[in-house]
Amino acid sequence: MVKCILQKKIILNRQKYYLYPDDVKLFKRKLFQWAQQFETVSYLDSNNYEFDSHSSYDCLLAVDAISVLNAPSGNAFEQLGDFWQSKKDWLFGFLSYDLKSETADLSSQNKDGIGLPDLYFFQPRIVVLIKSGKVVFELINDVNALEMIRQVLNQNLEEEERSCSLPQLKSRISQKEYLTAINSIRKEIENGEVYEMNFCQEFYAENEIINAPEAFIRLNNFSQSPFASFCKFKEVSLMCASPERFLKKQGNRLISQPIKGTIRKSEDAVENEILKKQLKNDPKEQAENVMIVDLVRNDLMRSCQTGSVEVEELFGVYAFKSVNHLISTIVGTRDEDVAFTEIIANAFPMGSMTGCPKIRAIELIEIYESCKRGLYSGALGYIDPNQNFDFNVVIRSLIYNKQKKYLSLQIGGAITYDSIAKNEYQECLLKAESVLKIFR
Repeated sequence: MVKCILQKKIILNRQKYYLYPDDVKLFKRKLFQWAQQFETVSYLDSNNYEFDSHSSYDCLLAVDAISVLNAPSGNAFEQLGDFWQSKKDWLFGFLSYDLKSETADLSSQNKDGIGLPDLYFFQPRIVVLIKSGKVVFELINDVNALEMIRQVLNQNLEEEERSCSLPQLKSRISQKEYLTAINSIRKEIENGEVYEMNFCQEFYAENEIINAPEAFIRLNNFSQSPFASFCKFKEVSLMCASPERFLKKQGNRLISQPIKGTIRKSEDAVENEILKKQLKNDPKEQAENVMIVDLVRNDLMRSCQTGSVEVEELFGVYAFKSVNHLISTIVGTRDEDVAFTEIIANAFPMGSMTGCPKIRAIELIEIYESCKRGLYSGALGYIDPNQNFDFNVVIRSLIYNKQKKYLSLQIGGAITYDSIAKNEYQECLLKAESVLKIFR
């Protein structure tokens, strides 16, 4: 039985209700299950990740779209600014990688099996925020708050997970084509076109029936990532286990935390400390991380007060459930003359998923990749009523179109001159396997 104290406060056109459940984990499970009745859902879960000192919420849920912005690349960021200005309310949604066409003047003609728009945001009727054991419902005034809360608390959860069959995934390109592409990219690097480039390939399944909410629960239980999310946009569902923050704005403070550098995690504490030191002191991993840090610094300088951009932490080693990551944190103070949508556009797409220099890397990605990235390697998150925002990097994700019965899993890796093509291919297979474990 969930115990709570119920309070009410009215702010503008939203009612606020405060709950204090005795079991927040159980409450989150009920909340997630209750949300599945809606066509539009955005569920963002930090999984109580203890090392994210910049987090504003432990979990957020937004459901039941009142109004929607669906914008193609061209002037999508401007439309987003106008949309927020007309609502001045919570907005939840995503920026697809293909908004690069706005920042790099480059379109994509590659295969797109999912079919999402380039930019999508919705104003929700219901927002639920969880932080440090307190649950806040922010509801548009026409919502019957007490009845809604009663429905959430009365959800009957299944004791056991339902079965998820393993989909028959195919690769968009063959192993031979992949190896050829990597060697060609290394040649581009040798010729000075780029220093580093992120190369992605798609694994996909057709005519598959997937229980998307159940798949997300399994994925989230397995990975427990700090930027996990489940989003449903009518027929399309995203199941995301991202560990990476793209960009956050809190007041005039901007924060970006690119990941470059990964090593396995050991259950043995002593061995894992050795692995973490190995990762932190690896010259190749350091070089890749520094390149992206410099790129992000330059991106933030376009939006920040002169001299305010700094590297808060370089080569921080952070433990996740199955891996250790090398994460750097770059911060800056926003130039108040720069609109919040310009801040996002100035840093998009994120350098960790493009390469360095960014524009040339984006151009080469379009040449060598065979699939339109879409939401993969884009960003997903929220914008609040004060123009604060927080967006992840959409990686380690399954995207499913229920109507088309099409499942997409894209996997990428940073390619440098020292990359060995066959090793990169094996790494892609391992990354895909780590996500597909949830179906077993």
